[in-house]
Amino acid sequence: MAKNEQMLRLKFIEELLRRRKEKGASYKEIEDFLQEKFNEKGLTLKFTERTFLRDKVAISDVFGISISYSRQRNIYFIEDEELELFQESVFDQLLLVEAYRQTKGNTDVMFFEHRRARGLEHLHGIIHAITNKKVIKFNYQKFWENEKFEKLVEPYALKEFKNRWYLLAADFKPKNGEFFLKTFGLDRISDLEITSSTFKRKTINIEETYKYFFGIINATGDEPQEILLKFDSEQANYVKALKLHNSQTIVSENAEETVFRVFLVPTYDFQREILSYGNRVKIISPESFKNQMKAEVEDMLKNFV
Repeated sequence: MAKNEQMLRLKFIEELLRRRKEKGASYKEIEDFLQEKFNEKGLTLKFTERTFLRDKVAISDVFGISISYSRQRNIYFIEDEELELFQESVFDQLLLVEAYRQTKGNTDVMFFEHRRARGLEHLHGIIHAITNKKVIKFNYQKFWENEKFEKLVEPYALKEFKNRWYLLAADFKPKNGEFFLKTFGLDRISDLEITSSTFKRKTINIEETYKYFFGIINATGDEPQEILLKFDSEQANYVKALKLHNSQTIVSENAEETVFRVFLVPTYDFQREILSYGNRVKIISPESFKNQMKAEVEDMLKNFV
C-alpha cells in the first residue's frame, strides 16, 4: 500500500508543477495539493519535507524529470525544457490508468481506440540493446510482402509516429560499407534476439536527422522547402492544437482562415497528412508541391468514377 501511495504522490506532484509551469509551487502549496487529492480518494496523507525530498529524487531517478528549486522565490518548478520534453510523459499514462480505475465496472464511460499497433513487448529488449550497443536479430515482415526476412542490425533509437513505434537501425556489417538508418515497425518484428556482438555507434544526432521530416520517412539528400498552407478557421484551431511540424508558424490569420508556414521535406507521410484534410486545406506554395498534390487527387478521382 505504501508503494501505491508513493506513486500517487509522484503523479500529483508532477501534475501540480507541470500545471504551474514557471510559477512553480512552494512546499506548503505542494503539501496542500496532495492533501486535497488524498482526501478525494479517502486516503490519509503521510507527508513531510523529508518525504518530499525523497519523492523528488524518485521522480528524477525513475522518470527522468528534474525538479528545480529557487531559493530566491522559495518554490519548486520544472524547467521549460523538461516540460516540453515530457508533455506526454509516463505520468500521462499514470493519469490514464487512474482514470480507468475510477471507471472500473462502468464500461460506458471510457472508450479506447481499438486500432493500436502492437509490438511494445519489444521495447525493453531494444532499449537495452541501444544503451549497451548490442547487435539485435529479428524476423521482419513488411506489409506488402508475405514472407518474413531475418535482419541483423545495429539499433540506434526508437521513434513514435501516429501511435506506432519504430526502430531506427543500421545494417550490421553492410555489404557496401555505407551507413544508412532504416525504420522497422515494432508491430512487424518477431523473434527478437539480443546477440553477444557489439557495435561502435556512429556519431549521429537522431533529432537533427529528422528535423525537417514529417513522420518516420528519412528522405536523405532532399532539401527542405517552405510550404504555405491555408486552413479554414475551424480546422485551423485543430492545427494550432496539434502542430503539423515543429517548424510551424502562423503567417496570417483572420476570422475565416489561417495561413501556416512549415519548413520541411514533403515526404510521402506528409503528403498523406495533407490529403487527409480534404477541402479544409489549400496549398498556397510552392507550385511544385501544389501540382504534385493536384495530380494525386486527380488519380484518386479515377477510383470514384
